[in-house]
Amino acid sequence: MAKRINIQAIIQSQFMRDVPLVMAGCAIAALATDIFLIPNGLAAGGLTGLATIIAELGRRSGINLPVGMQTIVMNALLLLVVVRAGGLRYALQTVTGFVFFGFFTDLFAPFVLPLDAADLTLSALWGGIISGLGYGLVFRCGANTGGSDTIGQIISRKSSLPVGGTVMAIDVAVCAASAPVFSVANALYAALAMVVMGYVVDMVVDGGNRQRAAFIISDCFSDIEYDILHEMDRGCTRLMAQGSWTGKDRPVLFFVFSKREISIIKTIVYQHDPNAILVITDVNEAIGYGFKKAGE
Repeated sequence: MAKRINIQAIIQSQFMRDVPLVMAGCAIAALATDIFLIPNGLAAGGLTGLATIIAELGRRSGINLPVGMQTIVMNALLLLVVVRAGGLRYALQTVTGFVFFGFFTDLFAPFVLPLDAADLTLSALWGGIISGLGYGLVFRCGANTGGSDTIGQIISRKSSLPVGGTVMAIDVAVCAASAPVFSVANALYAALAMVVMGYVVDMVVDGGNRQRAAFIISDCFSDIEYDILHEMDRGCTRLMAQGSWTGKDRPVLFFVFSKREISIIKTIVYQHDPNAILVITDVNEAIGYGFKKAGE
């Protein structure tokens, strides 16, 4: 009898092992938020951006509303829905992220020296880069910091709206809402920080291991396959397929390669068969022989 694997136990042990890294990621994101974003009125989407707007309105009224505490309270109000929609484990991962982030945001705020507000470009860029690095570490560990991602998932489960589009709409709405409070320029720079942040998060979560995959349909598949194996030194797989129009059986070649090899594979394919069909797609991560080892 095959040995059964306790997936739940593995996930829990990995999460406990990664808690220090989650703390480090939250601390990095909080530090960037305190130095570059909050002092310069850059509400870069999410509940943190909304809390930045509320904190500024409170300051003008003589009320101190710490951004970190606001994010904890707002995320806590969503917690019941998260538990019902995503399960207890998801809720635990979410709570861990937003509590650490809110705590570090308010902890660092009195001690950091904010960047000069006269140069919002640097604030937006470095705020997006460093906070994206912190958030990426958190997401890579399977945790998250709540915010618009949680709201987007809740809305998606209760409607037909996609999560990604919903989250983007929420973030854009927060940036737009910051314009009357700060300025239109601040809102645009906040959007810039949000875009940079998203790009860096993707790079960290993907591990900088983005590759390309190719599907090749050709009558000269054996010659193309030979060059892939021996000239490019890449593994290749034949996927058995049948043409819908011709009803003819023929293999589709599939293999994964690096971005630097795109021109090489195009040359190989079209030297052998100018009429070949070559489909190249993105691969977020490649693990196995010739690429990253499992567990790295």
